[in-house]
Amino acid sequence: MKNILILGGTGTTGRRIARRLTAEGRTVRTASRTRGDVHFDLDDPATWAPAIDGAAAVYLMEPNLQPGADRQARIPRLVADAVAAGAQRLVLLSAHGVGQADDSHPLKAAEQAVRDCGVDWTILQPDWFAQNFSESFWLPGVLAGTLELPTGDGRTPFVDAEDIAEVAAAALTEDRHSGQTYQLTGPRAIGFSEAADLIAAATGRTVRHLDIDPDVFVDRMVAEGVPADVARLLTGLLVDIRDGRGADVSDGVERALGRPPRSFEDFAAEAAAAGRWS
Repeated sequence: MKNILILGGTGTTGRRIARRLTAEGRTVRTASRTRGDVHFDLDDPATWAPAIDGAAAVYLMEPNLQPGADRQARIPRLVADAVAAGAQRLVLLSAHGVGQADDSHPLKAAEQAVRDCGVDWTILQPDWFAQNFSESFWLPGVLAGTLELPTGDGRTPFVDAEDIAEVAAAALTEDRHSGQTYQLTGPRAIGFSEAADLIAAATGRTVRHLDIDPDVFVDRMVAEGVPADVARLLTGLLVDIRDGRGADVSDGVERALGRPPRSFEDFAAEAAAAGRWS
């Protein structure tokens, strides 16, 4: 598959996909609001056509998961535009639990649009990224030594973004993934206290998890400038972990790649060696 477009190409999964495909000698374009090969902004449809022009395969993602009619409609519209422009294969980064979500979830309409697109498609439904501890939401807490999150003793099978990227790269280039929906998790569910212990063991740092009240967590995020509706959405997802939802391990990585998913221990060792927590 030639001329592969990676939306969110500078993000956690996008840059890893681009790196893999480039190493294979594929023709890859990254698209993002900043630093990509082409400028692309889902909020600005005028940027869509130049980005998707000539793309035979497209990696799709929706960066904003707040409910709203505009967010429900824009990935379906982009799917239609990409297919009309000649795309022959679409890979959508969705999320864990979308199948059970109500119709207000923006990825619900996105998944349906991809399934109905008329060309080859693959949907990826990953669990929480392990890299949230090393590159994103929870990095400040790790560096401060305390992860204050409303997750209690709940467990979840954190998935390594390298596994997501490898599955996505395969789906963008191999026919056998057409029509597949892959639920992507790590090999076992762990709690945040265990995750903190594993990071501490890999780094020599003191890292612990402290459970806090969900309302306190919302108030803290709002005080840091996070919009209240976004703060409530993120808190609800973490409370789902506390309540035992989303702890199931899936076989998507093994089905797609023929090998088990990477463990959290391997992720922590690699991130520590790369200086992510230095």
